[in-house]
Amino acid sequence: MIEFLTLISLISRANALVRPDGVGRLPALGWSSWNAYECDINATVILTAAAQVVKLGLKDLGYEYINIDDCWSIKTHRDPNTNRMIPDADRFPDGIASVASQIHELGLRVGIYSSAGETTCAGYPASLGYEDIDAETFAEWEIDYLKYDDCGVPDNWKDPYTFCVPDTANNAGPFPNGTCPGLPNPAPANYDWSTSPSAKRFRRMIDALNSQDRTILYSLCNWGNAAVNTWGAETGNSWRMSGDISPGRGEVGPDRTRIAVWERIAEIANEMSFLVREYAGFWGWPDADMLEVGNGEGGMTVAENRAHFALWAAMRSPLLIGTKLDTIRQEHLEILKNPTLLTFHQDPVSNRPAYPYKWGYNADYTFDAAHPAEYWSGPSPALEGTLVVMLNSENVTSTRMAVWSEVPELRNQDQGDAFEVMDGWTGEDLGCIKEKYEVELEAHDTAVLVVGNAC
Repeated sequence: MIEFLTLISLISRANALVRPDGVGRLPALGWSSWNAYECDINATVILTAAAQVVKLGLKDLGYEYINIDDCWSIKTHRDPNTNRMIPDADRFPDGIASVASQIHELGLRVGIYSSAGETTCAGYPASLGYEDIDAETFAEWEIDYLKYDDCGVPDNWKDPYTFCVPDTANNAGPFPNGTCPGLPNPAPANYDWSTSPSAKRFRRMIDALNSQDRTILYSLCNWGNAAVNTWGAETGNSWRMSGDISPGRGEVGPDRTRIAVWERIAEIANEMSFLVREYAGFWGWPDADMLEVGNGEGGMTVAENRAHFALWAAMRSPLLIGTKLDTIRQEHLEILKNPTLLTFHQDPVSNRPAYPYKWGYNADYTFDAAHPAEYWSGPSPALEGTLVVMLNSENVTSTRMAVWSEVPELRNQDQGDAFEVMDGWTGEDLGCIKEKYEVELEAHDTAVLVVGNAC
């Protein structure tokens, strides 16, 4: 079984964007400034985060990208002579290249932010129409990662049809050709979204990046619009599959009620459960957005932090820490450093994430923003077994049970009904367990198991 998985997983997905030096082959690991700092950034903030990634042992576990998000440039204009974006001298007095150099000296990589429009989401200069200039600038500054957002799009570049991202349509389920009840101007049948203005805008930047001597990881951030799942992997190394994650700091939903961070995590996991089986793999990863682990203002419990990280790692979304590392609590740091989940996430042989094999709370394939699929599994040669994740999506403590005969990777082995099992959170060897494993979980918590050889 392992030999077969090794063979098939070494083959790249059709039309995937293969980059030099393995850049983007595996989902990214790192830290990003936005969730903790938003626009309140400067060189000290970025370099402090980089130093903490080293000090806390995160670098040793593979976290490598230190990403500067929005608000890093002068807001009012580009350089009138070169048309380049100008780093804000108050925030970055020695420029972005100096910050990048200091990050590289720590053995880390550096990322930056722009948008496929005329302005960024915070209103700063963006790259539409300046792709070649900006790509050249980023390469000259020795940037390693570009997050490319979808704000500031002028009317002549907007899509002629409306695409439905399910979480924006009152939690409606997936519909054919991206249509949703009540949304205007749906695309005609068999419309090819890879020819849409959105796809063309994002392709302009990868073309510009590919013309540089430096390989820069390209992270698309168009919030799941324009059926990006059908063209994202051939355009970028990762692609955002939905709207922003909510840090629980006052964001409101369609009914004007405050969205708690756990509610948004559950929504995203629910959407991802309908995407990961078909659209995730080497060189092209669905991006569930940056991590909120450690951000206390949203009111997440430790159990919810654990479930958030476990789901993101199992789905093999990029893992970009979004909290202040100089003040992080130990229990949150331990979650981010979990060796079992990081090993699965970075498995160099198997190209697939964990998939839902049973929905649990709901009937299989039920679209439910509050109760996503609860039972996930995926093979991992690096773990020498199968990762099994069980989620309690309920608001109360409840029991979950993994039945070996229901787990596809175990059922297909046809080697009996007893397996060696390890607790993925603690690393404890649970011994030879026959038929099933039952556990009581707090509200919104997860069990993580590695199921190994038959015994």
